[in-house]
Amino acid sequence: MQFGIFSVGDVTQDPTTGRVPSEHERITSMTAIALKAEEVGLDVFATGEHHNPPFVPSSPTTMLGWIAARTERLILSTSTTLITTNDPVKIAEDFAMLQHLADGRVDVMMGRGNTGPVYPWFGQDIRQGIPLAVENYALLYRLWREDVVDWEGRFRTPLQGFTSTPRPLDGVPPFVWHGSIRSPEIAEQAAYYGDGFFANNIFWPKEHFQRLIELYRTRYAHYGHGTPEQAVVGLGGQVFMRKNSQDAVREFRPYFDNAPVYGHGPSLEEFTEQTPLTVGSPQEVIDKTLTFRESFGDYQRQLFLLDHAGLPLKTVLEQLDLLGEEVVPVLREEFAKNRPAGVPEAPTHAARVAAAEKSSRSEQSDRNEQGKAKEEVAK
Repeated sequence: MQFGIFSVGDVTQDPTTGRVPSEHERITSMTAIALKAEEVGLDVFATGEHHNPPFVPSSPTTMLGWIAARTERLILSTSTTLITTNDPVKIAEDFAMLQHLADGRVDVMMGRGNTGPVYPWFGQDIRQGIPLAVENYALLYRLWREDVVDWEGRFRTPLQGFTSTPRPLDGVPPFVWHGSIRSPEIAEQAAYYGDGFFANNIFWPKEHFQRLIELYRTRYAHYGHGTPEQAVVGLGGQVFMRKNSQDAVREFRPYFDNAPVYGHGPSLEEFTEQTPLTVGSPQEVIDKTLTFRESFGDYQRQLFLLDHAGLPLKTVLEQLDLLGEEVVPVLREEFAKNRPAGVPEAPTHAARVAAAEKSSRSEQSDRNEQGKAKEEVAK
């Protein structure tokens, strides 16, 4: 199982000091957080994609390429790549290039985003969000798997004899997650292609996400990719920790109360009761995270949101120390216990290359056997 962090890259005033970081400070903080994630033994760093204030990560592959050059083991991902407003050709090329630069330590999470004005900025209509997501990904899927593509659809100019460059590393495209907080159509899309489904369950009660994940698992099996238990699931979560839970609540409360994503709504206590947000001791984070398996079944990736709501970099780095030293080692051990043999491991480039080579050898063996059978019949 993979553990990591994801960032939305918000530039938010620290409510305890009144200070607002510059965009430069926020960008460099995000890269420092990614390097710290590898240092403390996490597996994944993921960044969102936004094109509007108060967010800074408008070019995820640029940031991830910088991080790739300074890390050795960390898997680099997006927590949203806007499949609706990005050209699929550009996504294919950007992430294949990043794959090569990072020696395969790359995957991508497709999403529609939740900022309506972005659509017209890129010449699209938000009312076509789902059809755009479906059509654009259908093209992207082919661009990574076919050397020459002829294609025509509703939302972009046709392609004739087009080859996306560079080709995916080792002939294996980046693993794709389809992220959603509300749309069953996206769960269906992930199931159809046999891709991963990431339920970013940070805002709504677990029952909502149980329905989405159950739909994905059922349809994954329907399309012949394996059993429902073999579907590849990722989950989001939010944490704030101190050694003493009372200290954590006291310190985090002003950030929660003023956060642009959930401030001025339910109380901190109500939110922690109804959603995966955990504010407390490392043990409380461990205990609550372990309940996710009870709710959603065995899954492959757990990402935590740490750097938001104006929290200063020093505090976020302290959170990472607690996560890497006290929380994740225990979670690794506990999640490994009683894990059914049929549940797949989290996707990595090396494992997917090995699987592709095994499949190719099997197909070649089948062709050889068929050839021998034809020869026997001819005799």
